[in-house]
Amino acid sequence: MCPECSGVLEYTEGGQIRVVDGSVDYDNVKPRYVCYSCNRFYRELLTSGFYDVFDLPEENRKPAEKRKVLKTGDLAPMQLKRDAEGRCECPRCGDNMRYLEAEAVKIVDGHADMSDTVARFACDGCSSIYRRIATTDYYQWSEK
Repeated sequence: MCPECSGVLEYTEGGQIRVVDGSVDYDNVKPRYVCYSCNRFYRELLTSGFYDVFDLPEENRKPAEKRKVLKTGDLAPMQLKRDAEGRCECPRCGDNMRYLEAEAVKIVDGHADMSDTVARFACDGCSSIYRRIATTDYYQWSEK
């Protein structure tokens, strides 16, 4: 598991020695663990058993797969259950959503802003917000 995004790490064998900008590059020879979801790889430092993280070069990245994002009008009210980490799957795009606790009332431009006073789910993948429907266990997609 990737320590940064909890994605699956893929083991890849080392490649051939390369010449980069006129000098020999031995880094390509070492095996590595690659995470394609956050485009990083882990390579062992010397033979210490410790791994360092590096950004994956553009030519080695897999093309981003296009997810099907549902239209907001196609979403019916639904029950959302969070796991032990406070996350659940987004019904719109399938990404992991975060559970955001209720916040205090804020004063914005001299007026009370009560938009974040209710607990809600937020999805970073499709920028969706799901708010609880009053006095029920159901959540509904919200514009803000």
